[in-house]
Amino acid sequence: MKRVLKLIRLIPVVLLFIVNQVNAQQGGMWIPSLLEGMNETEMKSLGSQLSAKDIYDINNSSLKDAIGHFNGGCTSEMISPKGLILTNHHCGFGQIQSHSSIEKDYLKNGFWAMSLDDELPNEDLYVDFIVRIEDVTSAVLDNVEETMTEEEKQIEISKNIKSVEEAAKKEEWQKTKVKAFYKGNQYYLFIIDRFEDVRLVGAPPTSIGKFGSDTDNWMFPRHTGDFSVFRIYADANNRPAKYSKDNVPYQPKHFLPVSLDGVSEGDFTLVFGFPGRTDEYLPAVAIEHITQEYNPSNITIREAALKVIDAQMKIDDAVRIKYASKQARIANAWKKWIGENLGIEKTNAIENRKAFETTFTKAMKEKGLEEKYGHILPQFNTLYKDFAEINIKRRNFLEVFVVTNELMKMTYRSYQLENKIKENPEEFEKHIAWIKGQLNGVHKNYDVNVDKAVFKSVMPYYTKDVDASIYKKTAFTDLKSALSLFNGNAKQVLKKLNNDAAYAYAKPMINNYYKEVNVGYQDKKMHIDALQKEYMHALMDVLPQARYFPDANGTLRITYGQVKGYSPRDGVYYNPVCYLEGVMEKYIPGDYEFDVPQKLQDLYNNKDYGQYADTNGKVPVCFLGTNHTTGGNSGSPTIDAYGNLIGLNFDRVWEGTMSDMNYDPEICRNIMVDLRYVLFIIDKYAGATHLIDEMKLVHPKKK
Repeated sequence: MKRVLKLIRLIPVVLLFIVNQVNAQQGGMWIPSLLEGMNETEMKSLGSQLSAKDIYDINNSSLKDAIGHFNGGCTSEMISPKGLILTNHHCGFGQIQSHSSIEKDYLKNGFWAMSLDDELPNEDLYVDFIVRIEDVTSAVLDNVEETMTEEEKQIEISKNIKSVEEAAKKEEWQKTKVKAFYKGNQYYLFIIDRFEDVRLVGAPPTSIGKFGSDTDNWMFPRHTGDFSVFRIYADANNRPAKYSKDNVPYQPKHFLPVSLDGVSEGDFTLVFGFPGRTDEYLPAVAIEHITQEYNPSNITIREAALKVIDAQMKIDDAVRIKYASKQARIANAWKKWIGENLGIEKTNAIENRKAFETTFTKAMKEKGLEEKYGHILPQFNTLYKDFAEINIKRRNFLEVFVVTNELMKMTYRSYQLENKIKENPEEFEKHIAWIKGQLNGVHKNYDVNVDKAVFKSVMPYYTKDVDASIYKKTAFTDLKSALSLFNGNAKQVLKKLNNDAAYAYAKPMINNYYKEVNVGYQDKKMHIDALQKEYMHALMDVLPQARYFPDANGTLRITYGQVKGYSPRDGVYYNPVCYLEGVMEKYIPGDYEFDVPQKLQDLYNNKDYGQYADTNGKVPVCFLGTNHTTGGNSGSPTIDAYGNLIGLNFDRVWEGTMSDMNYDPEICRNIMVDLRYVLFIIDKYAGATHLIDEMKLVHPKKK
């Protein structure tokens, strides 16, 4: 383990699959505390005027102090000295929805707090800021020996991580988290300030914040004003605190000035955020399995569900409203997987990865390391051949029992409840409250006829035993009846539950999943993960001249690039910026995806753009960049060469969704809302000029 540490420290933190041109943009999600040197040089070659310390500094205010992890799944950023933060509309959608009602439909009409007193608190919403990052690899890998089994290694590592987190020097209100990097070859400790009083300040209507909806998802040109505004509150000492009416707006260590000068092709872009997960160092056999076996299986199931849901949404407005969020959730990954497969095929990624593996093997032999590493690639082939079936079976179960069909989801959660009661009977009341919360969540937007049709469509992809008659016999399809199953003591609840027709039907399959399918999956995955860790080490040992960045794992990263258009196919080129004109071109009156609010039409027709028009007299809406992003980067700030906010990241182009496994600078592009469109909507559309007054608006290009 010490050899691994030494190796990683000697190697510049750089990118794999090397290209030596100085100005080539090759992707990467870099640890902000390790930018000095080659990363700093590369950023400057792309146009950056920022130093590594401008981005990350634990002793002075820096860009990192303005970047918040929004509710553990998205990114947000500070945009005023009074705690104002910006994130995507889809990141704040749950909070916007929770405050909406028929009388106050903030989804349809938008919401704007015109004073601090109007801002809306949100239970369980939090934003994390990184105070500092420390390398704790030696402590985490202490006493971890190569002779140990994988289970023994993980037990020792978990114990060490707990010790490191408990021993960390921090303030009493701060939190700690240790995360693995480079497939477990390196570990970092994060010290975190968590703010839990976060209030909704503003959101455009969905006709702006979700314009284009599913049709435009993963596509360009894009015309979505995907933003929402919140404010962080702190106690009297400016420290994190639970909600209190006595709390005051947080005064951040740093906030981002907002540029009014916009972007041009070739401008430097830095996206700062919390990307969720990537797998950039997979062997060819893994990419082949994912794109040719795993993805197609999932696509088929979701396609079957969407066919039913889409048809019902078109003919029934009540269903359309109920299923809008569910349909979007199901369609999002479905469309992403299709694009991912197309991108892998278009770029010949599998063959290129095989060619790289030939290069790796040749270098390994030349260095006399065949005995040490020669088993890795052949073993990958063996493991994935054995892993494929169980991996698909497990995911098919989750698609049917968790993602697409809600009756099966309710039985799945009920199975979990039964186990909770048996394992911790003393917390019975807590368990019952949990399951009732689950049921209320499902039934909030539930249509039994739609769900039954989905059941008939998706269940054949998991089992030959498709019994739709359970819908007439089960209590789960009616909320009152479903909740009544869980009234009584533990013995009574379990008896009623096991006598329910749907639960009796589903329980054997759920039991098989937990006892066989998931157990088999975890065992095989553990061995693949161990080999992937060894492969990561081998790559660094055999090809030390290459550049490596750690895969995304939900921790703070930067990715840098430039504003740039692209050609998805022959004869087609997308300019990097699109405008408000495109919104009007797509406008379909009354359409749930492409309707346009009357006030926005009026502003456009009157050319009432204020200070937010481009030099061509048009309002920019979205733009493209070469930044390497993924899920979790939603809401990330796009920062210019001088440290100013110019955009809000929210999506990728369809052909480039393969960047989670294979970043290609030719077609991989991230999509960002232009901040001038955000300001235009806040100011001219919503009339919330007091929010504009809080911000620091700058003209960096007019220096």
